[in-house]
Amino acid sequence: MNRSSKEQMVAELVDQLAGANAAFLADYRGLNVEKVNQLRTELRNAGAEYRVVKNTLLRLAAKGTTVECLDAELAGPTALTLVSGDPVAPAKVLSEFAKNNDKFQLKAGALEGKRLSIEDIKALAELPSREVLLGRLLGTLNAPVSNFVGVLAAVPRSLVQALAAIQDKKAA
Repeated sequence: MNRSSKEQMVAELVDQLAGANAAFLADYRGLNVEKVNQLRTELRNAGAEYRVVKNTLLRLAAKGTTVECLDAELAGPTALTLVSGDPVAPAKVLSEFAKNNDKFQLKAGALEGKRLSIEDIKALAELPSREVLLGRLLGTLNAPVSNFVGVLAAVPRSLVQALAAIQDKKAA
C-alpha cells in the first residue's frame, strides 16, 4: 500500500469508528476463506461490519474515538467488528463462532468507550435482545395496572355471584 491509500484507509476507519458504539477485536489466524465469509454474512445480518485491518492504521484511526481503549490489544492479525446499533446480536454471533471454531479467538471489545474483556463479551452475548428486554419492561410496567383492573372488576363480580346465590336459594 502506498501512503495515499493508507491515508484514505485511515480516514475511512475514522469515519466508521466515529459512528460505531461498539467494536470487537479478534484473532482470525488459521481460518479459511469460507469460514470468514460465513462469519461476515452472519455479522452483516446482525447489523455489524467485519473487516481485517492493519494494527498501525487502526491505532492511528482510533485516536480520540471510543475504540482508543483497545490500543494494547493491537498485536498480531486483527479482525475488527464494528457495531453501530444493538451490540448484543453481534456479540452473540462472535461468541458462538468462537465456540465452534478453535482457531478464531476473541481478543477484547469496546462498548461506548469502555474496554470489554472476553468474559464481558460473553456476558453481553448472554443478554436477551433489545426487543425482548423492552417487552419485559413493558410487561412489568403494565402488571400493576392490570392487577388494579382485576381487583376493581372483582367487586361487581362477587356482588353478582352473591345475588345469583340468593336467587338460587329462593328458587329452591
